[in-house]
Amino acid sequence: MEDAELSDLRRRKMAQLQQQGENQAAMEQQSQAMEAQRQAILRQLLTPEARDRLANVRMAYPDIARSVEEQLIRLAQAGQINSQIDEPTLKQILRKVSPQKREISIERL
Repeated sequence: MEDAELSDLRRRKMAQLQQQGENQAAMEQQSQAMEAQRQAILRQLLTPEARDRLANVRMAYPDIARSVEEQLIRLAQAGQINSQIDEPTLKQILRKVSPQKREISIERL
């Protein structure tokens, strides 16, 4: 009797683990598809130079780059962006979005 219960528990646990693995794989595939769609939209919105600039910003400040990307995609979907964004325009957007640096000075007495 004990062996039957133990094998039943093992079988249920294996089924549960397989289900979790399938769910995780489906979620990962969905997130990859969403990221590919985001990149396709950004390729249409930005000139090659602006994409390079945004890639450089993404390496140093991933959170700022992500927020700019989301903002650009929202504006494009709302129909507020009519032409491609070039590098000088992207620089202006990044200046507005990036936090202002504080100047720190140390005075010795």
